[in-house]
Amino acid sequence: MTDALAPNAPKRVPIPKNGVDYRGKIVLAPMVRSGELPSRLLALKYGADLVWGPETIDKALIGTTRRINTIANTIEWTRYPSSYLRDVENGVTPSPDVNASVIYRLHPEKERGKLIFQIGTAKPEHAVEAARLVAADVAGIDVNAGCPKPFSTTGGMGAALLQTPDRLVSILEALVREVGREFEIGISVKIRLLETPEKTESLVRRLVGTGITGLTVHCRTTPMRPRERAIREQLKMIVGVCEEAGVACLMNGDVTGKDEAIQLMQEYGADGAMIATAAEKNSSCFRSQADGGLVGWEQIVREYVELCLEVENRWGNTKYLLGQLIPGKEGCYRPMNQSKGYEDMVKALRFDDLIEKARHVDQRLNIKPAESKAVKKAKRKEALAGKGEGKGKDENMDAKRVKMGVEPQQPLRHILEGVQEVPGAVQLSV
Repeated sequence: MTDALAPNAPKRVPIPKNGVDYRGKIVLAPMVRSGELPSRLLALKYGADLVWGPETIDKALIGTTRRINTIANTIEWTRYPSSYLRDVENGVTPSPDVNASVIYRLHPEKERGKLIFQIGTAKPEHAVEAARLVAADVAGIDVNAGCPKPFSTTGGMGAALLQTPDRLVSILEALVREVGREFEIGISVKIRLLETPEKTESLVRRLVGTGITGLTVHCRTTPMRPRERAIREQLKMIVGVCEEAGVACLMNGDVTGKDEAIQLMQEYGADGAMIATAAEKNSSCFRSQADGGLVGWEQIVREYVELCLEVENRWGNTKYLLGQLIPGKEGCYRPMNQSKGYEDMVKALRFDDLIEKARHVDQRLNIKPAESKAVKKAKRKEALAGKGEGKGKDENMDAKRVKMGVEPQQPLRHILEGVQEVPGAVQLSV
């Protein structure tokens, strides 16, 4: 007799064919900036069972073009500026210097069956429209109903949904009905604690009745900041409600590594655990002590840089994460923080074997080489000389305020070299 048919077997909602069961999983939390592709790949390397991408607002994804980047081996959803699209619609040849912005990027091979797409939304119809664009490429769709930051709560998204349960329920039901069933993936939600245990229980009971396969609870209330200790007194109650409905329950908040995650899951009965801050600092937190535990920051930085170069990660994001990974007291921190591109950065970190690769990625991303102070001074002097000695004082003063060394961006054709359109996707001539 199978467990599902055993008399005392716990109830479990069916897991769709292309979905994934959250039970027994220790996963990477959705984090803006810290949840981009290189961070997710590094977490998977060190043992994360699943990875959540950063919250992506529905309206940011709607209208994007799905592309396959054959150089980085990634799938990307890109968007052009409204002025570019307006020119295309009006039959006007757009500027060749316009670049498409990458809104979302995933690795179809390394993240297959492991990636959960988290959506920021406040309307069922927008949630469905956006989710349908990525549903075929991910293992699940998760609704953000826990982020307390203004960029998420503005417009009724994130933690604001906790105060509008009818809206949240309608969003989940629409996603289950119009996305989950068609694409055969699971729909889940991530929440925070409400003001009282009674309010939390009431909300959770409504949510587990929508057809979702998983619920994650961040054990803090909306006003609480990460530095405040997580509240776990309500966790067993929430786990019990989820268990009655057959919905997997993940816990989040002050989980520092795999060993602690397992201990907390056993203590509170949670089906899984989600790691955030600890993973932002060192992805090897997903490795148990028995398997070697945490590795040094130097190794993590090296592996992270290699992944960033491999997938052509946005430079600003790479630099931000390196600032989290490298201890501020280390000698390489300051030169890394002053770097202006990938080539600068690998030189600052003394990864000399990566210089050529970094230079190539800089060219692909149109990142200009940093200029020395001497070169900048010479250019300013040359520009002033070009104004002529007979110019008035005011004009010379204006010249000093002109930004020097800024060149036009390379043509879009150069940037999109190696990127092919997906059949059936919106096609734009380049």
